[in-house]
Amino acid sequence: MPSTGRRSGLASALPLGPLPEDPTERAAVLEALVEHQAALLQREDEVHRVLVRIVLAGGSVTELCESVAGFFGGAAVVTTTDGRVLAMAGSDAEVERVQALPCFDRTGRLVVETEPVGPREGDGPETTRALVKIVAGSSDHGLLGAFSPDRPLTPTDVHMLERAATVAALAITKEAAVAAVEGKYRAEFLRDALAGRAGDPVDAVSHATSLGWDIDRPMVVVVAETDEDDAVTTRAAEEVRSLQERFVRAWVQAVRSRDVSVPVAGFSQEVVALLPVDLASENDTVMRTVGEIAKVVRGDGGGGRRTFSTGVSRPIRTVADLPTAYDEALKAVHVGRQMYGESALTHFDGLGIYRLLALVPDGADLRRFVEESLRELATDDSPENEDLRNTLSVLIDTNLNVAETARQLFFHYNTLRYRIAKLERMLGPFTSDPQLRLTLALALRIHQMRGI
Repeated sequence: MPSTGRRSGLASALPLGPLPEDPTERAAVLEALVEHQAALLQREDEVHRVLVRIVLAGGSVTELCESVAGFFGGAAVVTTTDGRVLAMAGSDAEVERVQALPCFDRTGRLVVETEPVGPREGDGPETTRALVKIVAGSSDHGLLGAFSPDRPLTPTDVHMLERAATVAALAITKEAAVAAVEGKYRAEFLRDALAGRAGDPVDAVSHATSLGWDIDRPMVVVVAETDEDDAVTTRAAEEVRSLQERFVRAWVQAVRSRDVSVPVAGFSQEVVALLPVDLASENDTVMRTVGEIAKVVRGDGGGGRRTFSTGVSRPIRTVADLPTAYDEALKAVHVGRQMYGESALTHFDGLGIYRLLALVPDGADLRRFVEESLRELATDDSPENEDLRNTLSVLIDTNLNVAETARQLFFHYNTLRYRIAKLERMLGPFTSDPQLRLTLALALRIHQMRGI
Protein backbone atom coordinates (compact mmCIF):
# COMPACT_ATOMS: atom_id res chain seq x y z
CA MET A 1 0.00 0.00 0.00
CA PRO A 2 1.47 3.38 -0.93
CA SER A 3 2.23 5.97 1.69
CA THR A 4 -0.68 8.00 2.96
CA GLY A 5 1.45 11.07 3.71
CA ARG A 6 0.61 14.47 2.27
CA ARG A 7 2.12 15.33 -1.11
CA SER A 8 2.41 19.02 -0.39
CA GLY A 9 6.04 19.10 -1.59
CA LEU A 10 5.20 17.64 -4.99
CA ALA A 11 1.76 19.09 -5.28
CA SER A 12 2.83 22.63 -5.99
CA ALA A 13 4.95 23.76 -8.88
CA LEU A 14 7.95 25.93 -8.15
CA PRO A 15 7.24 29.66 -8.56
CA LEU A 16 8.46 30.89 -11.90
CA GLY A 17 9.02 34.66 -11.91
CA PRO A 18 11.57 36.68 -13.83
CA LEU A 19 14.81 34.73 -14.10
CA PRO A 20 17.83 36.22 -12.32
CA GLU A 21 20.21 38.20 -14.50
CA ASP A 22 23.24 36.52 -12.99
CA PRO A 23 24.07 33.47 -15.19
CA THR A 24 25.01 31.30 -12.22
CA GLU A 25 21.78 32.03 -10.34
CA ARG A 26 19.74 31.59 -13.52
CA ALA A 27 21.32 28.20 -14.12
CA ALA A 28 20.56 27.19 -10.53
CA VAL A 29 16.87 28.15 -10.90
CA LEU A 30 16.53 26.29 -14.20
CA GLU A 31 18.23 23.24 -12.72
CA ALA A 32 15.83 23.32 -9.75
CA LEU A 33 12.86 23.51 -12.14
CA VAL A 34 14.11 20.57 -14.16
CA GLU A 35 14.70 18.51 -11.02
CA HIS A 36 11.24 19.43 -9.76
CA GLN A 37 9.56 18.37 -13.01
CA ALA A 38 11.58 15.17 -13.06
CA ALA A 39 10.45 14.41 -9.51
CA LEU A 40 6.83 15.00 -10.51
CA LEU A 41 7.11 12.67 -13.50
CA GLN A 42 8.80 10.05 -11.35
CA ARG A 43 6.02 10.31 -8.79
CA GLU A 44 3.33 10.00 -11.48
CA ASP A 45 5.06 6.94 -12.94
CA GLU A 46 5.25 5.41 -9.47
CA VAL A 47 1.55 5.99 -8.91
CA HIS A 48 0.74 4.53 -12.33
CA ARG A 49 2.84 1.41 -11.72
CA VAL A 50 1.27 0.82 -8.29
CA LEU A 51 -2.26 1.12 -9.64
CA VAL A 52 -1.55 -1.11 -12.65
CA ARG A 53 -0.13 -3.79 -10.34
CA ILE A 54 -3.33 -3.66 -8.30
CA VAL A 55 -5.47 -4.21 -11.40
CA LEU A 56 -3.23 -6.96 -12.83
CA ALA A 57 -3.34 -8.74 -9.48
CA GLY A 58 -7.14 -8.85 -9.70
CA GLY A 59 -7.78 -5.89 -7.46
CA SER A 60 -11.20 -4.27 -7.41
CA VAL A 61 -12.27 -0.68 -8.00
CA THR A 62 -12.53 -0.33 -4.22
CA GLU A 63 -8.85 -1.29 -3.76
CA LEU A 64 -7.90 1.14 -6.51
CA CYS A 65 -9.87 3.84 -4.72
CA GLU A 66 -8.05 3.07 -1.47
CA SER A 67 -4.70 3.57 -3.17
CA VAL A 68 -5.74 6.90 -4.70
CA ALA A 69 -6.95 8.07 -1.28
CA GLY A 70 -3.55 7.14 0.11
CA PHE A 71 -1.71 9.16 -2.54
CA PHE A 72 -3.64 12.31 -1.68
CA GLY A 73 -3.80 11.78 2.07
CA GLY A 74 -7.58 12.22 2.10
CA ALA A 75 -10.45 10.42 0.42
CA ALA A 76 -11.19 9.18 -3.09
CA VAL A 77 -14.39 8.20 -4.86
CA VAL A 78 -15.40 6.40 -8.06
CA THR A 79 -18.88 7.12 -9.40
CA THR A 80 -21.00 6.32 -12.41
CA THR A 81 -21.52 8.98 -15.07
CA ASP A 82 -24.62 10.22 -13.21
CA GLY A 83 -22.90 10.36 -9.82
CA ARG A 84 -23.86 7.12 -8.10
CA VAL A 85 -21.02 6.07 -5.84
CA LEU A 86 -19.37 2.78 -6.85
CA ALA A 87 -16.51 2.98 -4.35
CA MET A 88 -15.27 5.40 -1.70
CA ALA A 89 -12.12 5.12 0.38
CA GLY A 90 -10.26 6.96 3.10
CA SER A 91 -10.34 6.99 6.88
CA ASP A 92 -13.76 6.74 8.50
CA ALA A 93 -13.57 10.34 9.66
CA GLU A 94 -12.48 11.58 6.24
CA VAL A 95 -15.19 9.63 4.39
CA GLU A 96 -17.81 10.99 6.78
CA ARG A 97 -16.54 14.53 6.18
CA VAL A 98 -16.62 14.10 2.42
CA GLN A 99 -20.12 12.62 2.40
CA ALA A 100 -21.37 15.72 4.27
CA LEU A 101 -20.09 18.07 1.54
CA PRO A 102 -22.73 19.92 -0.52
CA CYS A 103 -21.53 18.16 -3.69
CA PHE A 104 -23.42 15.05 -2.48
CA ASP A 105 -27.22 15.04 -2.35
CA ARG A 106 -29.42 13.47 0.32
CA THR A 107 -29.35 10.08 -1.39
CA GLY A 108 -25.54 10.01 -1.42
CA ARG A 109 -25.26 10.76 -5.15
CA LEU A 110 -22.51 13.07 -6.36
CA VAL A 111 -24.24 16.05 -7.98
CA VAL A 112 -22.38 15.83 -11.29
CA GLU A 113 -24.60 18.50 -12.84
CA THR A 114 -22.87 21.23 -10.81
CA GLU A 115 -19.43 19.71 -10.25
CA PRO A 116 -16.77 20.71 -12.83
CA VAL A 117 -14.26 18.23 -14.21
CA GLY A 118 -10.54 19.05 -14.14
CA PRO A 119 -8.60 21.77 -12.28
CA ARG A 120 -10.58 24.37 -10.35
CA GLU A 121 -9.89 28.08 -10.32
CA GLY A 122 -9.93 30.32 -7.26
CA ASP A 123 -9.02 29.61 -3.67
CA GLY A 124 -12.35 28.55 -2.12
CA PRO A 125 -13.04 25.31 -0.24
CA GLU A 126 -14.12 23.68 -3.51
CA THR A 127 -10.47 23.59 -4.63
CA THR A 128 -9.75 20.86 -2.08
CA ARG A 129 -11.52 18.39 -4.37
CA ALA A 130 -11.04 17.47 -8.00
CA LEU A 131 -12.85 15.20 -10.45
CA VAL A 132 -11.69 13.63 -13.71
CA LYS A 133 -13.48 11.44 -16.23
CA ILE A 134 -12.85 7.71 -16.45
CA VAL A 135 -12.74 7.04 -20.18
CA ALA A 136 -11.84 3.94 -22.19
CA GLY A 137 -11.92 4.45 -25.94
CA SER A 138 -15.19 6.18 -26.71
CA SER A 139 -16.90 4.90 -23.55
CA ASP A 140 -17.41 7.15 -20.55
CA HIS A 141 -17.38 4.94 -17.45
CA GLY A 142 -17.78 7.56 -14.75
CA LEU A 143 -15.72 9.87 -12.55
CA LEU A 144 -12.71 9.54 -10.28
CA GLY A 145 -12.52 12.11 -7.51
CA ALA A 146 -9.91 13.06 -4.93
CA PHE A 147 -10.63 15.01 -1.73
CA SER A 148 -7.88 16.68 0.26
CA PRO A 149 -8.58 17.53 3.92
CA ASP A 150 -6.55 20.72 4.18
CA ARG A 151 -4.97 21.96 0.91
CA PRO A 152 -6.07 22.92 -2.60
CA LEU A 153 -5.49 20.36 -5.33
CA THR A 154 -3.26 21.79 -8.04
CA PRO A 155 -3.21 21.17 -11.81
CA THR A 156 -0.32 18.78 -11.08
CA ASP A 157 -2.57 16.79 -8.72
CA VAL A 158 -5.28 16.70 -11.36
CA HIS A 159 -2.81 15.43 -13.93
CA MET A 160 -1.83 12.59 -11.61
CA LEU A 161 -5.50 11.89 -11.01
CA GLU A 162 -6.03 11.64 -14.77
CA ARG A 163 -3.22 9.05 -14.94
CA ALA A 164 -4.98 7.14 -12.18
CA ALA A 165 -8.28 7.38 -14.10
CA THR A 166 -6.78 5.52 -17.08
CA VAL A 167 -6.03 2.60 -14.77
CA ALA A 168 -9.45 2.90 -13.16
CA ALA A 169 -10.95 2.49 -16.63
CA LEU A 170 -9.20 -0.88 -16.91
CA ALA A 171 -10.56 -2.00 -13.52
CA ILE A 172 -14.10 -0.84 -14.29
CA THR A 173 -14.05 -2.45 -17.74
CA LYS A 174 -12.89 -5.72 -16.22
CA GLU A 175 -15.52 -5.64 -13.48
CA ALA A 176 -18.21 -4.68 -16.00
CA ALA A 177 -17.32 -7.65 -18.21
CA VAL A 178 -17.51 -10.06 -15.28
CA ALA A 179 -20.73 -8.47 -14.04
CA ALA A 180 -22.26 -8.70 -17.51
CA VAL A 181 -21.68 -12.46 -17.66
CA GLU A 182 -22.92 -13.00 -14.12
CA GLY A 183 -25.86 -10.69 -14.73
CA LYS A 184 -26.84 -12.61 -17.84
CA TYR A 185 -27.08 -15.91 -15.94
CA ARG A 186 -28.90 -14.29 -13.04
CA ALA A 187 -31.38 -12.56 -15.35
CA GLU A 188 -32.06 -15.78 -17.27
CA PHE A 189 -32.75 -17.65 -14.04
CA LEU A 190 -35.01 -14.91 -12.70
CA ARG A 191 -36.90 -14.77 -16.00
CA ASP A 192 -37.44 -18.54 -15.84
CA ALA A 193 -38.59 -18.32 -12.21
CA LEU A 194 -41.09 -15.56 -13.03
CA ALA A 195 -42.44 -17.65 -15.91
CA GLY A 196 -42.70 -20.81 -13.78
CA ARG A 197 -39.87 -22.57 -15.64
CA ALA A 198 -37.33 -22.76 -12.80
CA GLY A 199 -38.19 -26.38 -12.01
CA ASP A 200 -38.87 -27.87 -8.61
CA PRO A 201 -39.04 -25.19 -5.87
CA VAL A 202 -36.29 -26.91 -3.87
CA ASP A 203 -33.98 -26.92 -6.89
CA ALA A 204 -34.89 -23.31 -7.70
CA VAL A 205 -34.03 -22.18 -4.15
CA SER A 206 -30.72 -24.07 -4.35
CA HIS A 207 -29.85 -22.54 -7.73
CA ALA A 208 -30.71 -19.06 -6.47
CA THR A 209 -28.44 -19.60 -3.45
CA SER A 210 -25.55 -20.48 -5.77
CA LEU A 211 -26.11 -17.11 -7.47
CA GLY A 212 -26.03 -15.29 -4.13
CA TRP A 213 -29.80 -14.82 -3.92
CA ASP A 214 -32.26 -15.81 -1.20
CA ILE A 215 -35.75 -16.70 -2.45
CA ASP A 216 -36.68 -19.08 0.34
CA ARG A 217 -38.66 -16.49 2.31
CA PRO A 218 -41.86 -14.42 2.03
CA MET A 219 -41.46 -11.72 -0.61
CA VAL A 220 -43.19 -9.38 -3.03
CA VAL A 221 -42.43 -8.91 -6.69
CA VAL A 222 -41.57 -5.31 -7.60
CA VAL A 223 -41.62 -4.24 -11.25
CA ALA A 224 -40.23 -0.85 -12.28
CA GLU A 225 -40.89 0.12 -15.90
CA THR A 226 -39.77 3.24 -17.78
CA ASP A 227 -42.69 5.46 -18.76
CA GLU A 228 -41.22 6.20 -22.17
CA ASP A 229 -42.10 3.60 -24.82
CA ASP A 230 -38.84 2.53 -26.44
CA ALA A 231 -40.75 0.94 -29.33
CA VAL A 232 -41.87 4.36 -30.59
CA THR A 233 -39.09 6.56 -29.29
CA THR A 234 -37.17 9.02 -31.44
CA ARG A 235 -33.95 8.30 -29.55
CA ALA A 236 -31.08 6.49 -31.23
CA ALA A 237 -30.75 2.79 -30.38
CA GLU A 238 -27.41 3.37 -28.65
CA GLU A 239 -28.91 6.08 -26.44
CA VAL A 240 -31.85 3.85 -25.51
CA ARG A 241 -29.49 1.02 -24.61
CA SER A 242 -27.33 3.34 -22.50
CA LEU A 243 -30.34 4.77 -20.66
CA GLN A 244 -31.73 1.31 -19.91
CA GLU A 245 -28.37 0.09 -18.61
CA ARG A 246 -28.18 3.13 -16.34
CA PHE A 247 -31.74 2.46 -15.15
CA VAL A 248 -30.90 -1.17 -14.32
CA ARG A 249 -27.64 -0.23 -12.57
CA ALA A 250 -29.42 2.34 -10.43
CA TRP A 251 -32.01 -0.20 -9.27
CA VAL A 252 -29.42 -2.92 -8.63
CA GLN A 253 -27.31 -0.54 -6.57
CA ALA A 254 -30.28 0.82 -4.61
CA VAL A 255 -31.60 -2.67 -3.80
CA ARG A 256 -28.24 -4.26 -3.01
CA SER A 257 -27.32 -1.41 -0.67
CA ARG A 258 -30.14 -2.72 1.53
CA ASP A 259 -29.69 -6.46 1.05
CA VAL A 260 -27.20 -8.13 -1.30
CA SER A 261 -29.24 -11.35 -1.29
CA VAL A 262 -32.29 -9.74 -2.97
CA PRO A 263 -32.79 -10.94 -6.57
CA VAL A 264 -32.86 -8.00 -8.99
CA ALA A 265 -32.39 -7.94 -12.77
CA GLY A 266 -33.36 -5.93 -15.83
CA PHE A 267 -35.46 -7.04 -18.80
CA SER A 268 -36.11 -4.81 -21.81
CA GLN A 269 -37.81 -1.69 -20.34
CA GLU A 270 -38.31 -3.06 -16.83
CA VAL A 271 -36.43 -4.05 -13.70
CA VAL A 272 -37.72 -6.80 -11.43
CA ALA A 273 -36.81 -7.28 -7.75
CA LEU A 274 -38.02 -9.83 -5.20
CA LEU A 275 -38.09 -7.92 -1.92
CA PRO A 276 -38.38 -9.84 1.36
CA VAL A 277 -41.37 -8.92 3.52
CA ASP A 278 -42.89 -9.71 6.88
CA LEU A 279 -46.25 -11.38 6.26
CA ALA A 280 -47.60 -9.54 9.29
CA SER A 281 -46.74 -6.14 7.77
CA GLU A 282 -49.41 -3.90 6.29
CA ASN A 283 -49.29 -2.93 2.63
CA ASP A 284 -48.42 0.63 3.66
CA THR A 285 -45.20 -0.63 5.26
CA VAL A 286 -44.21 -2.49 2.11
CA MET A 287 -45.02 0.51 -0.06
CA ARG A 288 -42.90 2.81 2.13
CA THR A 289 -39.91 0.52 1.62
CA VAL A 290 -40.43 0.35 -2.15
CA GLY A 291 -40.97 4.12 -2.26
CA GLU A 292 -37.68 4.72 -0.45
CA ILE A 293 -35.82 2.55 -2.97
CA ALA A 294 -37.52 4.31 -5.89
CA LYS A 295 -36.51 7.67 -4.40
CA VAL A 296 -32.87 6.57 -4.26
CA VAL A 297 -33.03 5.40 -7.88
CA ARG A 298 -34.40 8.77 -8.98
CA GLY A 299 -31.89 10.69 -6.92
CA ASP A 300 -32.35 14.42 -6.46
CA GLY A 301 -33.07 15.37 -10.04
CA GLY A 302 -29.84 14.30 -11.67
CA GLY A 303 -28.31 12.25 -14.39
CA GLY A 304 -30.78 12.63 -17.25
CA ARG A 305 -32.68 9.53 -16.20
CA ARG A 306 -36.17 8.82 -17.51
CA THR A 307 -39.29 8.65 -15.37
CA PHE A 308 -40.55 5.22 -14.36
CA SER A 309 -43.59 3.67 -12.72
CA THR A 310 -43.49 0.91 -10.12
CA GLY A 311 -45.89 -1.91 -9.32
CA VAL A 312 -45.93 -4.18 -6.28
CA SER A 313 -47.56 -7.62 -5.95
CA ARG A 314 -49.24 -9.24 -3.00
CA PRO A 315 -46.88 -11.13 -0.66
CA ILE A 316 -46.08 -14.74 -1.59
CA ARG A 317 -44.68 -17.58 0.49
CA THR A 318 -43.02 -19.86 -2.08
CA VAL A 319 -41.20 -19.76 -5.40
CA ALA A 320 -44.13 -21.56 -6.99
CA ASP A 321 -46.23 -18.41 -6.58
CA LEU A 322 -43.79 -16.17 -8.46
CA PRO A 323 -45.62 -16.24 -11.84
CA THR A 324 -48.86 -15.05 -10.21
CA ALA A 325 -47.09 -12.34 -8.24
CA TYR A 326 -45.19 -11.17 -11.33
CA ASP A 327 -48.46 -10.85 -13.23
CA GLU A 328 -49.92 -8.83 -10.34
CA ALA A 329 -46.93 -6.47 -10.30
CA LEU A 330 -47.16 -5.94 -14.07
CA LYS A 331 -50.86 -5.12 -13.78
CA ALA A 332 -50.08 -2.70 -10.95
CA VAL A 333 -47.54 -0.90 -13.14
CA HIS A 334 -49.71 -0.57 -16.21
CA VAL A 335 -53.00 0.25 -14.49
CA GLY A 336 -51.28 2.49 -11.95
CA ARG A 337 -49.83 4.55 -14.78
CA GLN A 338 -53.31 4.89 -16.26
CA MET A 339 -54.73 5.93 -12.90
CA TYR A 340 -52.04 8.31 -11.71
CA GLY A 341 -49.87 9.12 -14.73
CA GLU A 342 -46.09 8.87 -14.95
CA SER A 343 -43.94 7.98 -11.91
CA ALA A 344 -46.84 6.07 -10.34
CA LEU A 345 -46.19 3.74 -7.40
CA THR A 346 -49.04 1.24 -7.09
CA HIS A 347 -49.82 -1.88 -5.06
CA PHE A 348 -51.94 -4.56 -6.71
CA ASP A 349 -54.46 -4.42 -3.87
CA GLY A 350 -54.88 -0.70 -4.51
CA LEU A 351 -56.23 -1.19 -8.04
CA GLY A 352 -59.79 -2.02 -6.95
CA ILE A 353 -62.30 -1.82 -9.80
CA TYR A 354 -59.51 -0.67 -12.14
CA ARG A 355 -58.26 -4.27 -12.26
CA LEU A 356 -61.46 -5.25 -14.07
CA LEU A 357 -61.52 -2.17 -16.26
CA ALA A 358 -57.97 -2.88 -17.41
CA LEU A 359 -59.11 -6.25 -18.77
CA VAL A 360 -61.19 -4.53 -21.48
CA PRO A 361 -58.89 -4.81 -24.51
CA ASP A 362 -60.40 -2.02 -26.60
CA GLY A 363 -60.00 1.50 -25.23
CA ALA A 364 -62.52 2.75 -27.77
CA ASP A 365 -65.25 0.71 -26.05
CA LEU A 366 -64.40 2.32 -22.73
CA ARG A 367 -64.39 5.81 -24.23
CA ARG A 368 -67.76 5.18 -25.85
CA PHE A 369 -69.18 3.96 -22.53
CA VAL A 370 -67.95 7.14 -20.81
CA GLU A 371 -69.42 9.39 -23.51
CA GLU A 372 -72.77 7.63 -23.45
CA SER A 373 -73.00 7.64 -19.66
CA LEU A 374 -71.65 11.08 -18.75
CA ARG A 375 -72.89 12.77 -21.92
CA GLU A 376 -71.67 16.37 -22.09
CA LEU A 377 -69.79 15.91 -18.79
CA ALA A 378 -67.46 13.47 -20.56
CA THR A 379 -65.58 16.41 -22.07
CA ASP A 380 -63.90 19.53 -20.75
CA ASP A 381 -65.47 21.78 -23.36
CA SER A 382 -66.90 23.87 -20.55
CA PRO A 383 -64.93 24.86 -17.40
CA GLU A 384 -67.98 23.85 -15.38
CA ASN A 385 -67.85 20.19 -16.50
CA GLU A 386 -64.90 19.20 -14.34
CA ASP A 387 -66.47 20.86 -11.32
CA LEU A 388 -69.78 19.04 -11.87
CA ARG A 389 -67.99 15.69 -12.33
CA ASN A 390 -66.23 16.24 -9.03
CA THR A 391 -69.55 17.02 -7.32
CA LEU A 392 -71.10 13.88 -8.79
CA SER A 393 -68.12 11.75 -7.71
CA VAL A 394 -68.25 12.95 -4.10
CA LEU A 395 -72.03 12.48 -4.01
CA ILE A 396 -71.73 8.86 -5.11
CA ASP A 397 -68.78 8.19 -2.77
CA THR A 398 -70.80 9.49 0.21
CA ASN A 399 -73.82 7.37 -0.81
CA LEU A 400 -75.83 10.54 -1.65
CA ASN A 401 -75.28 12.03 1.79
CA VAL A 402 -76.01 15.66 0.94
CA ALA A 403 -74.83 17.11 4.23
CA GLU A 404 -71.48 15.23 4.10
CA THR A 405 -70.98 16.12 0.43
CA ALA A 406 -71.62 19.79 1.14
CA ARG A 407 -69.10 19.66 4.00
CA GLN A 408 -66.38 18.03 1.85
CA LEU A 409 -66.91 20.43 -1.05
CA PHE A 410 -67.39 23.51 1.17
CA PHE A 411 -70.78 24.24 -0.43
CA HIS A 412 -73.88 25.68 1.15
CA TYR A 413 -76.59 23.03 1.50
CA ASN A 414 -78.94 24.84 -0.90
CA THR A 415 -76.14 25.30 -3.43
CA LEU A 416 -75.54 21.55 -3.47
CA ARG A 417 -79.28 20.90 -3.85
CA TYR A 418 -79.28 23.14 -6.91
CA ARG A 419 -76.31 21.25 -8.37
CA ILE A 420 -77.96 17.87 -7.79
CA ALA A 421 -81.05 19.03 -9.66
CA LYS A 422 -78.88 20.23 -12.53
CA LEU A 423 -76.97 16.93 -12.66
CA GLU A 424 -80.23 14.96 -12.79
CA ARG A 425 -81.47 17.07 -15.69
CA MET A 426 -78.25 16.27 -17.53
CA LEU A 427 -77.77 12.58 -16.59
CA GLY A 428 -81.11 11.24 -15.36
CA PRO A 429 -82.59 10.42 -11.94
CA PHE A 430 -79.46 8.90 -10.40
CA THR A 431 -80.58 9.75 -6.84
CA SER A 432 -83.49 7.29 -7.16
CA ASP A 433 -82.05 4.80 -9.70
CA PRO A 434 -79.31 2.57 -8.20
CA GLN A 435 -78.44 1.05 -11.60
CA LEU A 436 -77.85 4.50 -13.06
CA ARG A 437 -75.67 5.40 -10.06
CA LEU A 438 -73.55 2.28 -10.69
CA THR A 439 -73.21 3.19 -14.37
CA LEU A 440 -72.17 6.74 -13.53
CA ALA A 441 -69.71 5.54 -10.87
CA LEU A 442 -68.03 3.24 -13.40
CA ALA A 443 -67.96 5.96 -16.03
CA LEU A 444 -66.29 8.37 -13.60
CA ARG A 445 -63.61 5.78 -12.76
CA ILE A 446 -62.91 5.11 -16.42
CA HIS A 447 -62.75 8.84 -17.10
CA GLN A 448 -59.95 9.09 -14.56
CA MET A 449 -57.90 6.48 -16.40
CA ARG A 450 -55.25 7.66 -18.84
CA GLY A 451 -54.42 6.19 -22.20
CA ILE A 452 -57.89 4.95 -23.13
